[in-house]
Amino acid sequence: MSRSPWHEQTLPGGLLLACSASPSPDLVAGRLWIAGGSSADPAGQRGAHQLLAGLLTRGCGTLDAEALADLVEGCGAALRCEASEDHLGLHLKCASGDAARLLPLLLQMVLEPRLEPEQIAIERQLNLQTLQRQREDPFHLCHEALRHQLYGNGPYGHDPLGVDTDLVALKRDDLARLQAALGRCGAALVIAGTLPAGLEEQLALVAGRHGWNPASPGLEIPVAHPEPDADALELVDDDTGQVVLMLGCRIPPLSHPDSLPLRLLQAHLGLGMSSRLFIALREERGLAYDVGVHMPARRGPTPFVWHLSTSAERAEDACTALLDEWEALLQAPITDAALQLAVAKYRGQEAMGRQTCGQQADRHALLLSFGLGADYIDSCLERAGQISSEDLLNVARRCLLNPRLSLCGPSRGLQAAQRAWERHPLRRG
Repeated sequence: MSRSPWHEQTLPGGLLLACSASPSPDLVAGRLWIAGGSSADPAGQRGAHQLLAGLLTRGCGTLDAEALADLVEGCGAALRCEASEDHLGLHLKCASGDAARLLPLLLQMVLEPRLEPEQIAIERQLNLQTLQRQREDPFHLCHEALRHQLYGNGPYGHDPLGVDTDLVALKRDDLARLQAALGRCGAALVIAGTLPAGLEEQLALVAGRHGWNPASPGLEIPVAHPEPDADALELVDDDTGQVVLMLGCRIPPLSHPDSLPLRLLQAHLGLGMSSRLFIALREERGLAYDVGVHMPARRGPTPFVWHLSTSAERAEDACTALLDEWEALLQAPITDAALQLAVAKYRGQEAMGRQTCGQQADRHALLLSFGLGADYIDSCLERAGQISSEDLLNVARRCLLNPRLSLCGPSRGLQAAQRAWERHPLRRG
């Protein structure tokens, strides 16, 4: 096993700093990862962390929103901040010569955000407009219905943007309380690229003004399981020209031993034009406009979702075919040739996902957030070749039972797909 390129140390105040001197054209990528995200939104404040994330870029310390934007953009740098389900992340990419000046801003934005009322109003309105646009997207409507089936009103039960009623009710004091707690449940600053001299000293001066905690190894988001027979089918009537189908269930998080076999199944089923679902449902039968598999990395129970869009006229056949493919995955192992192709795809994706300094910083921040070692990805690449088709079948039978189905589209398409669901043996487990 090769020696890790990452050097880790603890800054004053307890913040974990991980640096890698990666070859790059005098660029530096920084990622400040903070545990929490939308899964930690307080009750009645869904969307609070995403609203706070947007406000962190709207001024800090002596810099108002305009001055901060001028500073970053004047250096030709890129800065963004967003909340996902599991964390709040600040992302900066800049020239190496500007890194010592700009990277400490990531810490200052967390420690000294201005949270000015007019900026809160602007950011809130932008988020409300985005939520309105999402309600016009049948794919998003279908996904939200499935999200509710899988997670109910729990930590993963809403989009990071939140819901309108909660966003409108959020006050500055609510956001200030969230800001004061940032980093208490885990945080890490990850930097990759051409590192300038003296960078660590510059960061230490700012980091020491706050109390940070490192990521907790193996910490998972506690999410209650839905009842086996609850809301197995969800219909969203939307007068569009297509029907969106999403079939999915909850699987273990990235840190679980079953995660790697499931990622091989994802590669087999939904990665590229040679994937099983693409060939069987689109190429051979013409049942899908698009088809794929969604499996994000999560600290808690992870969604494993097949998605397909089709015409209302073919909704019944498409739904039957999708259910047949899921059932087949539980009945017999995939072929050795299919497994070898899945392993090759998985390894290729991992290699392509670590080409730039930004990608390297993202990957290492992800590993730290899960409490996983720096050699985790290399270990997975090695173990992937040792997994058999029978292993995949056993994992599928453990993790992919009792899927939920969400449908969005015109009523005639929904009724047709519902008929397919009600007569299919998969519905009855």
